[in-house]
Amino acid sequence: MFKFQIGSNLLLIHFFVYFGWIAPSHGQGKLEDYTRAALLKDELGKVYHAPSSFVWTEDGAYFWYTKLTPAGREYWKMESSSNQKSPLFESSLLAKLLIENGVKEIKEDELYIQIRKYDPKMNRIDFQRDGYEWAYYVDKNELIKGEEIEEKPQKYWGSQPNDLNGNPVVSPDKTKTVLIRSGNLFLEEDGQIKQLTFDGAPGEYYSEGIQWSPDGKKLAVIKTRPAEVRKLTLLESSPMDQLQPRLIERDYRKPGDALPIRIPVLINLEANTQVEVPMDLIPEQYSVGRISWREDSSAFTFEYNQRGHQVFSVIEVNSDGSTRELIREVSPTFIDYSGKYFRRDLADGKEIIWSSERNGFRHLYLMDGQTGEVKNPITKGNWVVREVLHVDEQNRKVYLMANGLNKGEDPYHTHLCTVNFDGSDFTVHTKENANYQITFSPDRSKFVATLSRQDLAPVSKLFSFDEKGKAKEQVLIEKADISELTAAGWQAPEIFSAKGRDGQTDIWGLIIKPTNLDPSKKYPVIEYIYAGPHSSHVPKNFRPNYNGLNELAELGFIVVQIDGMGTSNRSKAFHDVAYQNLKDAGFPDRKLWIKAAAQSRSYMDINRVGIFGTSAGGQSSAGALIFHHDFYKVAVSASGCHDNRMDKIWWNEQWMGKLGPHYLASSNTVNAHKLEGKLMLIVGELDDNVDPASTFQFADVLVKEMKDFELIYLPGAGHTSGGAYGERKRRDFFVKNLWGVDPPAWDN
Repeated sequence: MFKFQIGSNLLLIHFFVYFGWIAPSHGQGKLEDYTRAALLKDELGKVYHAPSSFVWTEDGAYFWYTKLTPAGREYWKMESSSNQKSPLFESSLLAKLLIENGVKEIKEDELYIQIRKYDPKMNRIDFQRDGYEWAYYVDKNELIKGEEIEEKPQKYWGSQPNDLNGNPVVSPDKTKTVLIRSGNLFLEEDGQIKQLTFDGAPGEYYSEGIQWSPDGKKLAVIKTRPAEVRKLTLLESSPMDQLQPRLIERDYRKPGDALPIRIPVLINLEANTQVEVPMDLIPEQYSVGRISWREDSSAFTFEYNQRGHQVFSVIEVNSDGSTRELIREVSPTFIDYSGKYFRRDLADGKEIIWSSERNGFRHLYLMDGQTGEVKNPITKGNWVVREVLHVDEQNRKVYLMANGLNKGEDPYHTHLCTVNFDGSDFTVHTKENANYQITFSPDRSKFVATLSRQDLAPVSKLFSFDEKGKAKEQVLIEKADISELTAAGWQAPEIFSAKGRDGQTDIWGLIIKPTNLDPSKKYPVIEYIYAGPHSSHVPKNFRPNYNGLNELAELGFIVVQIDGMGTSNRSKAFHDVAYQNLKDAGFPDRKLWIKAAAQSRSYMDINRVGIFGTSAGGQSSAGALIFHHDFYKVAVSASGCHDNRMDKIWWNEQWMGKLGPHYLASSNTVNAHKLEGKLMLIVGELDDNVDPASTFQFADVLVKEMKDFELIYLPGAGHTSGGAYGERKRRDFFVKNLWGVDPPAWDN
């Protein structure tokens, strides 16, 4: 530990970076105090009274939350009718009981438990700690140790299920069971087994996912034509449990790989018939799924996503075997179904609430479930429905989060809104210029709203709806205290916007400056990039040291983060820039944004610009030196997908579509000969998210092209930015190549 004086505040700083080193002043050789880089580590500058997530009791009478205070972590509750808040329990008492029950390493001021339920009538808290269930009776100060928590093995996200032998499926009345044997279906009833299908075979079999009709007279099943699954092979060079290396395999489909064909089939048990959905209705499948019966057993629906992600349909199969396309969504670019899709069937399918970007922004539509026609838009305008929180069928009202509503406000800020199914009475319930997070009471008569910005500490309030359905503030719950943070020298990031490549669209981002900024000097600029089209990425909530960017700024840099075109949560046109063009990554907007910021900030030296990122950001950061080396001079790329043909199928085909020459145009590997500038690559040998061979193939071409670069290979590491070691090497690399100063040896 090292004592460090800033102003009148004596800070104890645990050195993570650059102990005793001092930074250059515009390459002059005069060095400034570089211990500031450790200023915002977790040991310092804490934020107090900023609640974690709120949880309501089942009856809505109370909610509880945790918060950090100068005394440590505390657990609080509030009675929603009286607005009275109080400690949920005394941490010291519970900590003592846990120690008596054999739980080690308990600190009263750092007590952490996972609360599962709070019963206010019994004043009982059910929680988990150290692998066990616990029940704590607060009034009696009594702790009961419960069952050991069964540890479920962690499943790899890409594992392909074996759907050939599904579990038996019991009918709604419990009198019949459907079994899968050798790819065919069998019905067990009254101790007798009857074969239902005879056309199942290894190359085309009936698979799991069987759905009984509610009346127990029909089945909706899937016949599958399997496709070989590519294996990702990784070499674990340094296993913990043995000397010799170990090979590891993962299921890992890549763009262009064959996919299974899934054919929905209706089986009518009474009529002893089966009808397959015609293949011309579901050609070139990417996926078929989400089978759901109507409550009256008259039909079932399923969803079909055509390969290329330009056609997405809801298809209905009637009990007589006839089929029809209820909803058909078509796009000349891509349909963003991953995370942005919403569908809710109403009155047993008579109506459907459906999300779509068909008019240029993501909105909700009320569809006629009989004809598939739009009855009316539920929402409309040049703004985005971000999330549907609740659908109140009885009162025909939707509760949702939306962004882009207010002129002059950051268009990514989310606000709580309600609207009737017919589009009337659209109301925005949260008014302040901030980003909102909402937690409803069970009956949705009240909600907790936490508002913040990157430059505004969190404030949590309780609201209730009046008889007219308007939200009224009921009480302030907590207001964050950042006095310790500011006393330590922390300064809020600057929120900045500038026009993008079209000269009209506002591009938003953050500027983070060193706390000892001297406006008369020049500072290199470093951009942190993540441009994945699946979302927007500049944080909108208060995060005082997001991804260590403030620490990086303390090394003598202006650090920026930007959401350029091609990212999500704006208009469809804004998003479509990414279509078959991931190399774009919003760079034309990013460069204009940085130049615009520098026009009024003379201390920003845009002749020395660096960039870094991980995963999709790793692809973009390396791509900056290939496609935009006129502007970016230094890049650090971690776990990058340097050729989209090498990465996982679902993410890359979503944005790049089917394989074609555009994949080569966006490839860092194919275009490696164009690279100029200083590049560092970081890769973990066990990355089962982005195939590490993508980095090695990129490096292979760079070697053949005689390009100078550095490669950090991390044994035993997965999908990573490099951890503490990678952070150290990244910062050294920027200091050396943007400041022109050799970093000191690390003798920690």
